[in-house]
Amino acid sequence: MSRTAEIRSALERSFTPERLEVLDESESHRGHAGYQEGGESHFRIRMKAAAFEGQSRIARHRAVHAALGPDLISRIHALALELEA
Repeated sequence: MSRTAEIRSALERSFTPERLEVLDESESHRGHAGYQEGGESHFRIRMKAAAFEGQSRIARHRAVHAALGPDLISRIHALALELEA
């Protein structure tokens, strides 16, 4: 399973989002630190989920990191999060 699919699956399972985009932005980082041939090293997640209601930005980010888990997080070089309730 690709990292993109792993991310999508984990977030759908944990948050049942109203809207979810998992964007692989790796190609725009070619030549930069952390770039891996074949991509799947730099991601942007845009997600809207009721689970974020009343949570601070930091709490939302921590919840996403917990949902992805340390194994998957360790295989991602960069993760940009745009999260809304």
